[in-house]
Amino acid sequence: MAESSYQDKTEPATGKRREEARKKGDVAKSRELGSVAVLLAGVIYLIFNCKSMTLRLGEQIKQTFALIPQVNQDDFNLVELVNHTAQGSLSLMLPMMLTLFAAAILANYLQIGLLWSTKPLAPQFSKLNPLTGLGRLFSKRALVELSKSILKLLIVSWAAFSVLHEEMKNMVPLLYQDKIQIFAMLGGVSLKVVMRCCWVILILAILDYAYQKWDYEQRLKMTKQEVKDEFKHTEGDPLIKSRIRSMQREMARRRMMQEVPKADVVITNPAHLAVALRYEPKEMAAPRITAKGAERIAERIKEIAGAHKIPLVENRTLAQNLYKLDLGQEVPAHFYQAVAEILAYVYKLKKKIKKA
Repeated sequence: MAESSYQDKTEPATGKRREEARKKGDVAKSRELGSVAVLLAGVIYLIFNCKSMTLRLGEQIKQTFALIPQVNQDDFNLVELVNHTAQGSLSLMLPMMLTLFAAAILANYLQIGLLWSTKPLAPQFSKLNPLTGLGRLFSKRALVELSKSILKLLIVSWAAFSVLHEEMKNMVPLLYQDKIQIFAMLGGVSLKVVMRCCWVILILAILDYAYQKWDYEQRLKMTKQEVKDEFKHTEGDPLIKSRIRSMQREMARRRMMQEVPKADVVITNPAHLAVALRYEPKEMAAPRITAKGAERIAERIKEIAGAHKIPLVENRTLAQNLYKLDLGQEVPAHFYQAVAEILAYVYKLKKKIKKA
């Protein structure tokens, strides 16, 4: 990801931005954690298996030296000796290699989870540009990494020197000890040096991981315009969505107006509301609202009703209550009596018209 100023990037990264970065292999990851995990795994493995590994290694060396007198013999097989030595070395080192491999995988998994991306391996010809390379070499990020490396080297060196300084008083008597005691003493001091360095590196790795997380969040931040552009790309342009909703409402309104001529009665406010009701005893359990509207739409409903000779009945309270119901909903039971009286009046009126 190109390095840029964070001043205008004030918005946290969106989920889509994070997912795209993850697909590219751009994640918050500390290399120090992987290194210290491998180092600690190796030290712990040697602590528990050093004795058995030493005995097995010594046995292999003895067997190899025992075959030296046979080198000039005609039946000596050099290939067999090499294969035997290689197999012995592999069987000795393979468990430790697998332990280190598992530690490296686990350290990376705990940091970034399961991730498989080939994009970081793809060739990027932009990196071949010398000017771009010089820019990265003297960038702020490169200077930070250099400072971290120097600081880490100084701290680890101090940790190792502190152990040697503490053990210096115990090394002078080694001049009068035998070789076994000397090797035991040097082995113990070496282990102390390695363990102290491991703990120091672990602390530095944790701090580095925290820094990498912070730097990653800063690099992923977005400007307000980027957030708007991404929203338009994923959710659609608000103007277009508004236009679509307007078209959908218009289509729904047209379908509703087509139902007005089928209504039995239109109940009005009288000026502001209009609700059209239809009742088919064989199809419906109760009268159903087929159209409703306020102001201009109410006027249009009344015009269509008048053109198709649908009776208009003024009832302010009932019109207000029915207008609150959903389109296509059946009239609730507590309005049955009021609606029944209106429908009875309408049916009686239609009979008179037919007789006339």
